[in-house]
Amino acid sequence: MIRHSAERIIKLSPTHAVRNRVPVTARLSKRFYDVLGEDVANELVDWFNAVDLTYRADLRELNELNFARFDAKLEQRLAELRAELLMQIAGLRVEFRTELHQVRTELLRWMFGFWVSTLLGIAGLLIALRDH
Repeated sequence: MIRHSAERIIKLSPTHAVRNRVPVTARLSKRFYDVLGEDVANELVDWFNAVDLTYRADLRELNELNFARFDAKLEQRLAELRAELLMQIAGLRVEFRTELHQVRTELLRWMFGFWVSTLLGIAGLLIALRDH
């Protein structure tokens, strides 16, 4: 069985560089060429290759558009997340400051009570010792 070849280009990367293209040979049977003739078979192979390249270009463009939409959505969601985190951090700061102020106030009350009771105790002891 004699086979004729038709060359196709397959891209290995999304860039348009020629160095990344690899020719692939598609072989058609002798009977195919005998039934259709050499010119028609070659024209059909060329048409299939042209359609393949068109679909690849369309698919590449569609993928690029989808990636651009995905990237924009991701950036938007990240910006929303940042804003939400900043709001939560600001709320935590306010809550922390309020709690710290309450603890400080309570600590001052305890300190005042401790020192007043200590001073009263010492004053009472001094008075008791002076009277003795």
